Amino acid sequence: MIQNIIKVIQYPDLMPYEETWRAMQTFTEQRTLKTLDQIWVLQHFPVYTLGLATKPEHILKINDIPIVQTDRGGQITYHGTGQLIFYILMDLSKKHFTVRTLVSTLEESVILYLKQLGIFAERKEKAPGIYIEGKKIASLGLKIRKNCTYHGLSLNVDLDLTPFEAINPCGYAGLEMTSLKKEGILLNTNEVSQQFLPILLEQLGYSNESF
Repeated sequence: MIQNIIKVIQYPDLMPYEETWRAMQTFTEQRTLKTLDQIWVLQHFPVYTLGLATKPEHILKINDIPIVQTDRGGQITYHGTGQLIFYILMDLSKKHFTVRTLVSTLEESVILYLKQLGIFAERKEKAPGIYIEGKKIASLGLKIRKNCTYHGLSLNVDLDLTPFEAINPCGYAGLEMTSLKKEGILLNTNEVSQQFLPILLEQLGYSNESF
């Protein structure tokens, strides 16, 4: 059945943020009832992205990293090499998902994956994402158009966390960011992607053989 099939596209090279964002918009605008849901797995060149709720005071210092205003929800964050992005291009009606269901499912996928690695992680009420002892390792930001989603989930693997010091990540002053490497898990992004994707697909209700 079409709702059990998803196309996963993994990009081996670093991707420009704005080009990828515009491609997501185009895909969502042009999709039909027969269009397969997709997950794009990639990494971005260094960039700060501003969600629709971003306030100027959350930019603490200006540096040479580009800043892009986007149409996703949430506040400011940073993307760069060593951070895996999972863009979720999904028709919510196919799975009878609400936005809250999708957010919870994405969060649960990360929690289950980290548990597999021996790490206890948790949610925070009213602060989407996943945290390890108060430090954030995964962030969420979505856009809904015509009941279809784009943007998605970021997971810090071996990301240089220094650029987060120039912002209040996700709009929270003093929020510490972490990564798998900082937590003692020495895996590369390819390994993490291959380990995490089956968990993500299962939680979303897709067969692991469907991509």
